[in-house]
Amino acid sequence: MNFPKDLRYTKTHEWARKEGSRVTVGITDYAQKEISDVVFVELPKAGRAAEQAKPIAVVESVKAAFDIYAPVSGKITKANPDLEADPGRINQDCYGQGWFFEMELSEPGQWESLLSAEAYEQLLKQEAH
Repeated sequence: MNFPKDLRYTKTHEWARKEGSRVTVGITDYAQKEISDVVFVELPKAGRAAEQAKPIAVVESVKAAFDIYAPVSGKITKANPDLEADPGRINQDCYGQGWFFEMELSEPGQWESLLSAEAYEQLLKQEAH
């Protein structure tokens, strides 16, 4: 599985990429494999407030529906319009075209609470036991 080193991760399997105060969010390679074939996604609207570790989006697969949690607090600035027409992009390119939304980080200190790629891989190893 692939966990890019330039991203941060959550215990609930979201990834976050920070550029200045803008954070792009999606689900990890591990999560998209576990969910399997994504058939629908419900994304947050621009302007919505997001609170760290609270549900902000929903992804549905042929198996079930799963909540997606905000990795940090802030305001949603943009949702990925391509996912509504083609939610399968999440399975094909979870770190690229399969991103979920962008947000403006409101509490920069929260970024430090996210997991590094190494820490996320350790978490997955612990969960497997």
